[in-house]
Amino acid sequence: MYIENHLDILGMGRRQLQPWSVSGKYTPHSVSLPIRANYRCITPWRPNTGYENIQITPFRITKSFNGLDSCNQPLKFPNLVTGLHKNPAHAFQTALYTRYTPSEWIQKQIKYYNEADSNRHYSERLRNDTVRVIRDADEKIQQWQFDTGRKIGERISDVTFWRNEVSSELERLYQETERLQNSKCVVEKAVQDLEGPIHLTEECLYQREARKGTELVHDDSEKCLLREVEILQINKKKLESCLDQCKDQLRTCRASQNQLELDLKNKENALGIDMLCHQLSNHSQGLQYYAGIEKYDPCVSEQQNWAEATNQIIQRSQVERNNSRQLRTTAEALVTKVAQELWETWSNTNNALDQRSSELLEAKNKLQQNLQKVQQEIFDTEKNLELTRKAIADKRYALKVAHTRLEARMHRPDFELCRDHVQSSLQKEIENINYQVERMYKALKEVENQHQRLLRTRNALEQDLALKIDALYIDEEKVSGLRRSYPVNVMFRF
Repeated sequence: MYIENHLDILGMGRRQLQPWSVSGKYTPHSVSLPIRANYRCITPWRPNTGYENIQITPFRITKSFNGLDSCNQPLKFPNLVTGLHKNPAHAFQTALYTRYTPSEWIQKQIKYYNEADSNRHYSERLRNDTVRVIRDADEKIQQWQFDTGRKIGERISDVTFWRNEVSSELERLYQETERLQNSKCVVEKAVQDLEGPIHLTEECLYQREARKGTELVHDDSEKCLLREVEILQINKKKLESCLDQCKDQLRTCRASQNQLELDLKNKENALGIDMLCHQLSNHSQGLQYYAGIEKYDPCVSEQQNWAEATNQIIQRSQVERNNSRQLRTTAEALVTKVAQELWETWSNTNNALDQRSSELLEAKNKLQQNLQKVQQEIFDTEKNLELTRKAIADKRYALKVAHTRLEARMHRPDFELCRDHVQSSLQKEIENINYQVERMYKALKEVENQHQRLLRTRNALEQDLALKIDALYIDEEKVSGLRRSYPVNVMFRF
């Protein structure tokens, strides 16, 4: 073709044009070449979309090739689309090379055939393996489900046995606890004749414990009350000891009873759950998925520890029943008669209470007088505080004037911005005002501190006065009022 002849003449063949001449001289010329938009140098180009004119510099022909003489005229390459061919049938034969060879096409088809055969054979093997896995899984799961059901049945038998044991022991403990309660009531009745005087004396001590702060004084009144309690406690020591033992034994029996009841309830619940689980099958209703439940282990005991724990609860109940029987025998055999004269301690306690009331009344009157004086001083101090704050507030205006003057003078133009006597006077004035304000603040702080001290003093006086009024009310009204009906003659019947 025409362009191939020109390429052969230029000595380029299928290589890319170089802008140098044979003699090595660089000569620019204007040549029109078709340019493909997505041109790649590593593969033969093939124009298919668009073209453009570019400026290239072909080399000068210095020798003749194929009968052509060298000339200085630039070479013109025909457009490959429109072409200068005399035969229009060759106008669109513009591709110098195809993208793939026939051998490459054949190799690609062979690759696809081999890949399809390989995937088919692998899929067939995978299907056969899947069927074997499904059959094996069905057999194992069925066997596991059968074993689990058998173990649930064994567990139901164990829980039923221990539930019956716990129920029998609980019934025996109920009967023993009831008998111990009756013995406790007998001992408690023996102490009832002393409960009145003891309760009244303890009530007096309890009321005096309501005193607050420094009024909690261990005075003669409190000593007399404590002596009364001590005398009463000595007389009923044995009865109380027996009664306390009965109460403690009842508590321990109730603790064992509570453990038995709780264990019985838990076993009944567990038995119901296991029986429900034993009845479940693959066709039961209400079956659900619980994601990750096999990884959660809430169990708190093992099989052996579970049986040992139940056995320990039953053994503890048996021990408590034996102790209760021994204590009942001792309590029923205990009979004590006591009598005591309380008139002396009664009179001494009343005299001590009267003396303490007189002292409290005198201290209360003195505190009220000092409180009035402190209150007046607080009033005067508050007036001084208001005066000082107002004086400080008034200095703000003078300080604002000085600041405003100083700021306004900073706007003087050019050389007029002079550090004159006025500038120095304003600066000194501001310093003096700040100094005076600081002094007043210090004085205000001292007055405020003194005011706080006065308030604390008043608060302390008021608290102390309230404490004394409260203590006086307790001694005169509550304690003495209770002791007006004090039973000085007590008969003890057992």
